Amino acid sequence: MPQSYEPGINRQSRPFPYELRTFASRLEDGKASAELAKWMQAVALGFHGDTLGDAEISKYAASTEVDGQMATGAYLIDATAPEGAWGPDYPVATYAYHRKNLNVGAGTLLPVHQITAVTVRPSHRRRGLLRAMMGSDLAQAKAAGIPIAALTASEATIYGRFGFGVATDSSNIEVTVKGGLEFIVSAAASQGVVEIADVGVVRDLHNEIFARVHATTYGSIGRQDMYRLSASGEPTYGRSEPMKNIRAALHYDASGAVDGYVTYRPRQEKARSTVDIVDFLAVNDAAYLALWNYLGSLDLIDVIIWDSAPVVDPLEWAMAAKRLYKRTVTEDHLWLRILDTPGALAAREYPADGTLTIHVGDPLGHASGIFKIAVVHGKATVTRCPEDGSVESELSMGVSELSSLYLGGVSARTLQKAGRIREDSPRAVARFDAMFAAAEAPHCMTDF
Repeated sequence: MPQSYEPGINRQSRPFPYELRTFASRLEDGKASAELAKWMQAVALGFHGDTLGDAEISKYAASTEVDGQMATGAYLIDATAPEGAWGPDYPVATYAYHRKNLNVGAGTLLPVHQITAVTVRPSHRRRGLLRAMMGSDLAQAKAAGIPIAALTASEATIYGRFGFGVATDSSNIEVTVKGGLEFIVSAAASQGVVEIADVGVVRDLHNEIFARVHATTYGSIGRQDMYRLSASGEPTYGRSEPMKNIRAALHYDASGAVDGYVTYRPRQEKARSTVDIVDFLAVNDAAYLALWNYLGSLDLIDVIIWDSAPVVDPLEWAMAAKRLYKRTVTEDHLWLRILDTPGALAAREYPADGTLTIHVGDPLGHASGIFKIAVVHGKATVTRCPEDGSVESELSMGVSELSSLYLGGVSARTLQKAGRIREDSPRAVARFDAMFAAAEAPHCMTDF
């Protein structure tokens, strides 16, 4: 007899009564397979999104196919469902990945394994499902030669145990614009031309503009195809209806070429009128400030709200009244997980030459070892050292700490004060910070 699917009955008769299945997230003969459709419904359930219809499922499958997304589901083995409940053909846990790249400076776009759609049904938690999916996936990514994995987390305490560390933060900001924005150097915010456009134009421009921004933004990670739809207010995961009252403005440079855009939505709160920024991309500083100048000129608006602002924002220092720029939330955004320590460290740029030997601990074994980092003219050679006691490390840390330090978003001194790294040789922390310092704060513009 098959074991019962009903909660609490015989579910522990197997140590791990689940099968992990991985399949491409794509259309087959013009539509999503039943397996993929049920997987997508499980993802929507996990993130409290709208129930998906056939049209939405086909649309999303077409988009994820562009990204080469691979979906994993955990399915109960030998199970039957109580009458009316989702059956065992619906996964009780979901997971997916796609691969794009990460801007690590000096024009280098490093291949990265981007993890997304991680859910576990509440009735199946604490049974090792996430560990099984994550462990298998990271091992395969390492075997494929991908040096770093990445994710953006809905919860802050889940992924550290898998070796992930916070690499960038982002801010929610409110900018008071009642009466207009005044800039200290008005000419800096008045270059080029800003004009209104149909929001559908942004959908068509998105990929080109983002590629240009991504190539010059330290800490930026590749965007999935769905972004061109969400930026223009079209239905996306979690929202089956188009966004209403969304507007778009484009910035044109001196030659008349588009080099930035903002999409936004006005709304009326009880005590004030606001504009919520939907997406904001600017290829250069002139386009960025000019688009903010435009937003500040909107009539009948008190406040502009943006939930993806950089932590170090030139707008704050361009405004004449700095106090009108307020951060309402600053929180972790991009999490990185180094898989190949020599490959990852050799890829990024370094502002100072020097040598340092570090010990990296990794409970999964992918990034662990003793490594000598030798930087000459800003480029690193990373050598794995024997672990027989013949080489002593100067600095010891876990892979989570090294992953947080990778882009320079936090200093080794700060992590030392937090008790998270150990200095084994005098001034090793100071030397590490000199070598790993970033010329600018890393900023990620992508959720996934």
